[in-house]
Amino acid sequence: MSFIAKLKLVASKRERNLSPIMLRRQKLATKIEEQLELARCQKNGTLYAPKRLKTVTNEAGERVVVETTKRVKEWFWTTPTNKINLSVRYGSKTLELAKGKNAIELGTQDELIETLALLQQVVIGGELDEAINNASDKLRAGFAK
Repeated sequence: MSFIAKLKLVASKRERNLSPIMLRRQKLATKIEEQLELARCQKNGTLYAPKRLKTVTNEAGERVVVETTKRVKEWFWTTPTNKINLSVRYGSKTLELAKGKNAIELGTQDELIETLALLQQVVIGGELDEAINNASDKLRAGFAK
């Protein structure tokens, strides 16, 4: 019996286009994952330095691909009262999580990690779609002529 005959073959086409809402959710979930890794590394006392590929022109004028460290800005900071505040950003805009509220106050590094993991689930679930759309519209308006 041939190898192909043992397999279950189907006619299928891969869906390439995601809806804009799904793309925004994925983008924000990926950024939250970066913040989660950053918080975990800070808690463990290690350096978080993700890599990315970048195309540059060398001295000979050739375009080459080099691996560089990606800059990740923290979304969280410590207040003078030793509380940790966490804001969620979409691009360069801070999301408004509730009317007039743009940050989450936390007590410890462990709470920060738990909250980031929960936020990631909330974003994938679609609970922040309206806030993401508002931030996206503001970003897009900045590019209008």
